[in-house]
Amino acid sequence: MAIPKFTTLTTTACPLDIENVDTDQIIPARFLKAVERKGFGDNLFRDWRYDKAGNPVASFPLNDAKYTGEILVAAKNFGCGSSREHAAWAIFDYGFRVVVSSFFADIFRNNALNNGLVMVQVSDAFLGKVFAAIAADPKARFEVDLQQQTFTICATGEKSSFAIDGYKKECLLNGYDDVDYLRSIAPEIEHFEQTRTH
Repeated sequence: MAIPKFTTLTTTACPLDIENVDTDQIIPARFLKAVERKGFGDNLFRDWRYDKAGNPVASFPLNDAKYTGEILVAAKNFGCGSSREHAAWAIFDYGFRVVVSSFFADIFRNNALNNGLVMVQVSDAFLGKVFAAIAADPKARFEVDLQQQTFTICATGEKSSFAIDGYKKECLLNGYDDVDYLRSIAPEIEHFEQTRTH
């Protein structure tokens, strides 16, 4: 799957103010049979988005027309549970490019970074301000600057920095997967092979 380049993004956000969201809630196990990455977005948060009869649950944020944008704002400990990569596929396929939380499960974070999602971890206090901004105005905009590693609440200018692995950052900035990255440094690899002592 080609990963689109990510530099900066300014957009609205969808809030999911629920703690300890695990990967089975993100994409239920019964939808894991497909081997391609496409189509998983249709079943993102399936058991929360739809009732047992298949009708949309109006109160769930992803079904509320006032929430739009490419940022998912989640409460603490997002992505816990099993290691299924499909959870990241579903979030990306739905149309999100950024997930913001005050804590991510490590395996989920890595899967997400490998699949084109920017993971923005902020403090509990700053996350509260993000949720408050959305509650005050569902069309509130936020800026994610990957190069500077900052997340900004546009209405107030309040800003938080976030950490990201340097290799994953380079891959996201350039739209590389692991193979693309190796191709990008092919000259350096060839030079090393030619100059190493046998």
